[in-house]
Amino acid sequence: MSTQFPSGKDIKREWRLIDAQDAVLGRVASQAARLLMGKHKPSYTPFLDLGDHVVIINAAKVRLTGKKEEQKLYRRHSGYPGGLTETSARDVRAKSPVRLVEYAVAGMLPKTKLGKQMFRKLKVYAGDRHKHQAQKPVQVAAAGR
Repeated sequence: MSTQFPSGKDIKREWRLIDAQDAVLGRVASQAARLLMGKHKPSYTPFLDLGDHVVIINAAKVRLTGKKEEQKLYRRHSGYPGGLTETSARDVRAKSPVRLVEYAVAGMLPKTKLGKQMFRKLKVYAGDRHKHQAQKPVQVAAAGR
């Protein structure tokens, strides 16, 4: 007997809504990554994108534990000598609170073409308003409150 793999028409994608207000960043990100990968579905297959679309609201009000607000650093390099730029979590939150959540979720997804495809299904909003009401997203209780 051969293993059944879902094809394009068999994949049912739902829309999920996570409210990140007063929730811990890492717990929200791991929950979102799990939904994006489709690990919550019985038909989960590691090499297929079976996950749902995820909308995260109130990203500006997400919580960092301990002293991460000052001590956590986001690094990028331009490729030139001396081109390392370090930005603290506080500065990232001040400039674009959406990026804080996006960086955390992206770090938990596969670092492949498939992971990039999964990341495209993530929508993050700083406030409590989003433009996906037509898709009727199902509210998911955020972990880590």
